[in-house]
Amino acid sequence: MNKRAGAAALSIILVFSMLLLCSCDEDEIISSVMDAVEQGTAGGAVESEPTTSLGGVVESEPTTGATGATGTTGATEATLATSATGATESAPSAVAQEPQTQNPIVYFTSDISPGGLMAAYEALGVSPTGNVAVKITTGEPPNSNYLKPELIVDLVQSVGGTLVESNTAYGGRRASNALHLQVAEDHGYTKIAEFDLQDADGEISLPVTGGEILKENFVGATFPNYDYYIILSHFKGHAMAGYGGAIKNISIGIASASGKSWIHTGGNSKSGYSGNQDNFLKSMAEAGKSVTDSLEGNIVYINVMNRLSVDCDCNGNPAEPDMHDIGILASLDPVAVDRACLDLVYAAEDGASLVRRIESRNGALAVEHGEAIGLGSSKYTLVDIDDA
Repeated sequence: MNKRAGAAALSIILVFSMLLLCSCDEDEIISSVMDAVEQGTAGGAVESEPTTSLGGVVESEPTTGATGATGTTGATEATLATSATGATESAPSAVAQEPQTQNPIVYFTSDISPGGLMAAYEALGVSPTGNVAVKITTGEPPNSNYLKPELIVDLVQSVGGTLVESNTAYGGRRASNALHLQVAEDHGYTKIAEFDLQDADGEISLPVTGGEILKENFVGATFPNYDYYIILSHFKGHAMAGYGGAIKNISIGIASASGKSWIHTGGNSKSGYSGNQDNFLKSMAEAGKSVTDSLEGNIVYINVMNRLSVDCDCNGNPAEPDMHDIGILASLDPVAVDRACLDLVYAAEDGASLVRRIESRNGALAVEHGEAIGLGSSKYTLVDIDDA
């Protein structure tokens, strides 16, 4: 490693050491890392080697979770976007092309508002045509932390999108067509767009290629009716998966009710949801890959990091969040956007509860296996669009 690279690495480590001694929000964390990169790379690019990051935004190595399962403290090799001279790049408000980089880009904004959501989406520079599906989670009544219609309405209507969802496999008020459609209405979704319960009239099978656990995945019968999918996920904890984000939304989320059981049981049953934990997590990644393969790139991912409970939106009475909201992240890569969210949770000084939940379920395995089978990359470039 040359002297300039060594200086950059030392600057980054010193930044995170100082962050442990102060109260810093996500903007300060990102700004600090950007400053460290700029100071260490002025005049050229950084040649990096693996290091262990306290916050997880830059680089990390695996750690052991509470149950002994291997988790992660952050990205394997996450970097901030830099120009040829080492200066940090910010995305303009309307991006036509992503900055040239070998890693997928994850766009970030701390503005959790309809305008912030639109900015994150527009940064992707995509122009969907045909029938556009916006995949949401309707949220289990009465008090789950689902994304509110007021937050997503501008985005959904700007693309002429249809909100799509599937029935659950565990009972509750979203396990049958009639009750689930009522929940969608009660939660205000049918007031902002057309709503399609995709497995209301059956399911279809998608092939899984390159999988270790699954050979096929089962999704709602109307899945092929759409030319483009916007995966709009509320990032949060999850009682079984450790966390829920883009990978879970394109696997468990898009799967039919029986398809959800298929994933949970590692391809052993189309009913129930018990099975080997690691096989479940790997099956999520593999089912997600069947979805992305079938769409041939006509899909984007947006994760909203608010109301960061340890419990998912399938819990009608989740634990109250004990950490601050972080922001909205968007990418063309589901592994990268989930990895970036995990890194920000680890970097947050008040993220201990969610970290424990993730590690106790070996949740990062979904990201790791997703990268291994070609679903995406855990190495990413983070671009803060708030600086545009």
